[in-house]
Amino acid sequence: DRDLNAGLEALQPYPFEKLARLFEDISPEVSSVIPLTIGEPQHPPPETVLSLLQEHAGLIASYPATAGREALRAAIARWLEQRFSLSAVDPERQVLPLNGTREGLFALAQTVVTHGKPGAVISPNPFYQIYEGAALLAGTEPVWVNCSESDGFLPDFDAVTPAQWQACELLYICTPGNPAGAVMPSGMLQKLIHLADEHNLLIASDECYSEIYPDEGTPPPGLLQAAAELGKHDYRRCLCFHSLSKRSNLPGLRSGFVAGDAEWIERFKRYRTYHGCAMPPHHQIASEWAWGDENHVVANRARYREKFTAVTPVLADVLTVTAPDAGFYLWPETPINDETFAQQLLERAAVKVLPGRYLARDTEQGNPGENLVRLALVTELENCVEAAERIAHAIKQGW
Repeated sequence: DRDLNAGLEALQPYPFEKLARLFEDISPEVSSVIPLTIGEPQHPPPETVLSLLQEHAGLIASYPATAGREALRAAIARWLEQRFSLSAVDPERQVLPLNGTREGLFALAQTVVTHGKPGAVISPNPFYQIYEGAALLAGTEPVWVNCSESDGFLPDFDAVTPAQWQACELLYICTPGNPAGAVMPSGMLQKLIHLADEHNLLIASDECYSEIYPDEGTPPPGLLQAAAELGKHDYRRCLCFHSLSKRSNLPGLRSGFVAGDAEWIERFKRYRTYHGCAMPPHHQIASEWAWGDENHVVANRARYREKFTAVTPVLADVLTVTAPDAGFYLWPETPINDETFAQQLLERAAVKVLPGRYLARDTEQGNPGENLVRLALVTELENCVEAAERIAHAIKQGW
């Protein structure tokens, strides 16, 4: 039998498949298990969105256009202009709706990468596993850029050689980052934009955690904002990806967008027309409202802020951990091997956490996720506090 797509064989199990195997023989001492593993928002979705979906459900009888409704693109463009202080975003040429950022981030590599070209994708490490899968199925092996504590958990792009930059066609970045929540400053983003111009590569900035941050006065900067500050209002070689999943607690709506370089938006739209992944019409109408309303987003941030304020001091008493720049994860060091720590925590405290090594890959410098774990503070406040107290108690009892 022929191996028709070697990339499929190279795909690693998803982190939660590995986690299921790690936990399969463990029986927690406490019956009520608190999962802090999956980054699935659990705050209630906006009631207006639910009403709009019901009101316009009849539109399911109509085929949607790949480009989406003009009103949706206009709402997205207005949000980008207001949120990132942009002078103008063309909703016709610089915005394209997506069914969530995940499918868009994956499909982009299939559009951009020259199949079979080595090192055509560069990605942070740890990373969202879609970046790796996208690279492998586009016929290339990704180049990893480690994110370590010594660099504030930001990618060490100085470690990338000129030859690696020259081979690169697509650079994935994630800001705020998953899992550590580190925010790339504008200067760092602008350095990457200069490198993109120098080496003729495309930057795909995954910004799906950008609306969960601690200080209302200092929202994280974005790639298009950094480009505009350089005077690049065409956002050449820059694409940003955003989603309503985390911002609006709507992960099941599968609604997001990509925006930026008009030439690449057009190419990507052509690809997606064949790919057949247009957003359902009633989802588009609900999304228009969600991108146009900030009240529910401010309230959502306040709930996460309350959780970090309550949980971080409890864990900091027993672990090396600090609240993130943004996002809803904690990324503490573990006193023992991260897999063993996760197993013992489930058995003794009935709390599930994700070993950091599952979110990263081995490099010559080691695995940057080893002896760290990711905690997703997505459940209700009382559950997060109880989980933190259980973790602290278990650690104080000794291993």
